[in-house]
Amino acid sequence: MDLPDVTNDRALGSGDFRMEVSALGFGVMGMNYNRGVHPDRNAMIGLLRQAAERGVTLFDTAQIYGPFVNEALAGEALYPFRNSVNVTTKFGHRIVDGKYIEGELDSSPSNIRRVAEASLKRLRVETIALFYQHRLDPAVPIEEVAGTVKDLIREGKVRNFGLCEVSAQTIRRAHAVQPVTAVQSEYHLMWRDQEEIFPVLEELGIGFVPYSPLNRGFLGGGITEYTRFDSGNDNRSTLPRFTPDAIRANQAIVEVLSTFGRTRGLTAAQVALAWALAKAPWIVPIPGTTKLAHLDENLRAAHVSLTEGDVSELEASVATIQIVGDRYPAAQQKQVER
Repeated sequence: MDLPDVTNDRALGSGDFRMEVSALGFGVMGMNYNRGVHPDRNAMIGLLRQAAERGVTLFDTAQIYGPFVNEALAGEALYPFRNSVNVTTKFGHRIVDGKYIEGELDSSPSNIRRVAEASLKRLRVETIALFYQHRLDPAVPIEEVAGTVKDLIREGKVRNFGLCEVSAQTIRRAHAVQPVTAVQSEYHLMWRDQEEIFPVLEELGIGFVPYSPLNRGFLGGGITEYTRFDSGNDNRSTLPRFTPDAIRANQAIVEVLSTFGRTRGLTAAQVALAWALAKAPWIVPIPGTTKLAHLDENLRAAHVSLTEGDVSELEASVATIQIVGDRYPAAQQKQVER
């Protein structure tokens, strides 16, 4: 069988803080966090290694996913590939006795350092390839955050600095202290607000890493109004965009992707990923999956080249559809408002 592969043909960041990475990365989170019943751990280790064997070189995790469990999973799975892949992680939430304190942030210098030391051990690496602030902490000036990470870079514990869900102003302030390699935010055809920061990213030579590029699986077409999400393990059960009424209304977007892809031999998921890749050469989506078939489906999107006309056609079609439901509940939305 002709296996899909991706190569190091994209870059995040510039100058001394440039990372050569595969066109598509891999979001590890859903293997044990926020996506329902946890799959077999050994099977997930095998899947991560298959992704690396297919050329994926960017893997994304965070201390909060578990907490800690996801980092440990990524560390064990990718240890044999540690010299050829980049495993990124994040700091910035308050975790006490192994439990995340809902809604509480902590980007104090002391906590950033604690997280770095612990993440290095769980990831089984000598240097964290890319260390993101997971959410902006209003209690700590971004210059202080950037300065702390800059010190960690000088000490060889971190290689690159990243931010998540931030404004152009915050990016500029952080970048002035320590060059930012990448910004990670939710981005897909149902959520394009982050395009407002694209001019700043391009100006400063910063990469963009879309998380949930398939809108938490929705744009793949396998979720219907009859899909039920585990209220204890799947955060989609709490998201306004995943109520039965919202799913029913938003199916029109999946139909647009499916219709577009049908004449091109592409699935809805591949169209959604190819669209993101076509938006800029410094964009590297990180879809996650627990299934080998979906991994291969996603990776084939890296070989799809959409024209400007294709992109315009897709965007024009989606623009006619009224998207129903916010992406987060009100309390969580406050953490991603920029």
